[in-house]
Amino acid sequence: MEGVHPAGGGGPARAPVRRREWTDDELVAGVLRRDPTLLARAITIIESNAPRWQERAQRLLARLQPHAGGARRVGITGIPGAGKSTFIENLGMRLIEQGLQVAVLAVDPSSSVHGGSILADKVRMERLAARPEAFIRPSPSGGALGGVARKTREAMLLCEAAGYDVVLVETVGVGQNEVTVRSMVDFFLVLLIAGAGDEMQGIKKGVIELADALVINKADGDNLPRCRLAQAEMKRVLRYLQPAVSGWRPTALTASALTGEGVAETWAVVEQFFDQAQRDGGLDQRRREQAVSWLHALLEEGWRHRFYAKPGARERVAAMEDAVAEARLPTWTAVQRLLDGE
Repeated sequence: MEGVHPAGGGGPARAPVRRREWTDDELVAGVLRRDPTLLARAITIIESNAPRWQERAQRLLARLQPHAGGARRVGITGIPGAGKSTFIENLGMRLIEQGLQVAVLAVDPSSSVHGGSILADKVRMERLAARPEAFIRPSPSGGALGGVARKTREAMLLCEAAGYDVVLVETVGVGQNEVTVRSMVDFFLVLLIAGAGDEMQGIKKGVIELADALVINKADGDNLPRCRLAQAEMKRVLRYLQPAVSGWRPTALTASALTGEGVAETWAVVEQFFDQAQRDGGLDQRRREQAVSWLHALLEEGWRHRFYAKPGARERVAAMEDAVAEARLPTWTAVQRLLDGE
């Protein structure tokens, strides 16, 4: 912490305290022994956009990747107000009671104005955050598509190398790019709520098609009958949709993150999925697809970075933006000229 002053404000300011920087060997050893401080530091390094950290991030990933791959990767999404954080805390506590180590990668929305983010998941998951068997990492989404931080894949790999049995990825919300979440997890859970008018709540059909299970949350008290009606409706919808995973039939459940009712049943469905996927080879296929998707995502990121790193690239893009906005050039022509370096 820099610029710390003595209590009461009297006397000269203390000299800035520099945060210790660990060596690669120390970070790798710390991650492998599940040291939360060193794991958090390693994730900070891989999330950094600073060129001086990118080479180091790749060294750490190369050394830790052989230790990864053993966790169950579960994505949990839903509209704001669906109770995702409460549901995840309840689920995480139950998994810990079963003797499991749980990591939560909670992606916070970055401000479109100043780029800041709330990073409040440790507050929302206070009980879970206090448990040594849990690791909660809030990360700003940085405007990434699908509400998933740009480095979530790498953070997930580090958590697996640290020996966490379950990695839960909480996303910002539901949108047309939730396929980004689907591409990095084994099981994709969509939380819904009933009694809000349209039961689909603006959720696009494509997002429902990506789900391995739907959970109607807040199924308690006077809202329980509405949740059961919504569950029946979602079951009917799922019958007409092509499953995201061959051989697996998604289902709709009800749960209350507040009371805990239905949370254990939801995890039982997740375990059933993994049992089936391991038997028929579906999990291995999913992991191969994740690796290929990761490759393409990094290629696109690399191409974008190199394009804008070229001298005058941003100025040329600005000129083409004006040309397209004023209808002086078709958009496709403008793109071709930019790609051709004109």
